[in-house]
Amino acid sequence: MGAEATAPAAASKRQVAGVCLGNAIEFYDFVTYAYFAAQIGRTFFPSDTPGLSLLASLATFGVGFLTRPLGAILLGRFADRVGRKPAMLVSFGLMGFASLALPLIPSYAAIGVAAPVMVVLCRLIQGFAVGGEVGAATAFLMEAAPANRRGLYTSLQAMSADLSALTAGTIGLLLSTLMSDAMLDAWGWRIALLLGAVIIPIGLVLRRTLVETLHPEAAAEPVEIAVSYRRIAIAGVCLVAAATTTNYLLKYMTTYASATLGMTTQFAFGATVVVGLCGAICAPLAGSLSDRIGRKPVMLVPWIALALAVFPCFELLEQQRTATALYAACAILAICSTFASSVFFVVIAESLPQRVRSGALGLIYALAVSVFGGSAQFTVAWLTQLTGSPMTPAWYMIGGVIVGLIAMYSIPETAPVKRAARLAHGKEPVA
Repeated sequence: MGAEATAPAAASKRQVAGVCLGNAIEFYDFVTYAYFAAQIGRTFFPSDTPGLSLLASLATFGVGFLTRPLGAILLGRFADRVGRKPAMLVSFGLMGFASLALPLIPSYAAIGVAAPVMVVLCRLIQGFAVGGEVGAATAFLMEAAPANRRGLYTSLQAMSADLSALTAGTIGLLLSTLMSDAMLDAWGWRIALLLGAVIIPIGLVLRRTLVETLHPEAAAEPVEIAVSYRRIAIAGVCLVAAATTTNYLLKYMTTYASATLGMTTQFAFGATVVVGLCGAICAPLAGSLSDRIGRKPVMLVPWIALALAVFPCFELLEQQRTATALYAACAILAICSTFASSVFFVVIAESLPQRVRSGALGLIYALAVSVFGGSAQFTVAWLTQLTGSPMTPAWYMIGGVIVGLIAMYSIPETAPVKRAARLAHGKEPVA
């Protein structure tokens, strides 16, 4: 087991909040781009062909995932050698710069091809920053937590990402209510992105006060990749791939509701509020429950429920195409998905030694998200146009669910409460 029995660093609630706030800001920009993909597409990728601007915008959204593995490798190794705190400061600074620059880029009509080029560059920087952020932040939260509360502390990262989705959805709903479609296209989406950049200085101040959770002796140890860690890495990639596929499809529901189901912009943005609210509530509940009864039950039961709910939810949407059906489907899928996926990161983190935890976890996350998350929205949008079937997202989501179930069965139980029980019954040798 990678969860070494060292005393946790004395991280205050304010410092944990600083990590979560930084994580929320970084993900706010990513999800806001996804929510306003149609408007951004018409601004930077104008086209007379129906749907082409949206596909170009979603492809650019996917570009941000290409540099995540690079960020995970470079900033992850930096976090494992120098410390979690400096790595998180670097990632947050890069994300802050790109988040502020993107909404200030002039439109294609104003400066031509330079506009989409600059958008792509900002997305590449954002991807690099997020790739380095996830491993360092997750390692910090786990290492700063008491052993019996690791699930709760680590789930706060998922909660902060869901809160960013909730905030972005609420802002999108408000803007779409107050503005016409033409105003949203012209500058409404820029306001949404700039609002996230406003609190970047607060995040930087909070992160400068962090304690360091990387022990010098762990950083100095030579790294040897064992076969068991290869198994953890493969299972981890599958877990994160399953979670990110479901997660980004849920975040795509805004675009799906308006572009595929023909619902109004206001109703469509309401879906993001539902998804974000359900995730923000369920993530800490799942983390806390996993500390009490173990990680695997909290992963498996909701994920099986998700598998059973996918097709009925999308069939309801296709038949009804109402706000009530949309919000009900999003709530059911988000609750099942978040309850399980909020535990994934603590399982992977507890299975890895501290000397490689940040880099390995970041790389596992980045590879899975880059391949599956970055392409999910574009692939589903393209397949939906190709087939003309509103059920396309359901088929795509169920594939991710099946992969996740297989990985859950293969990964070991890591909760300290479960390991203590095995040691008490003599079923596991004391290290």
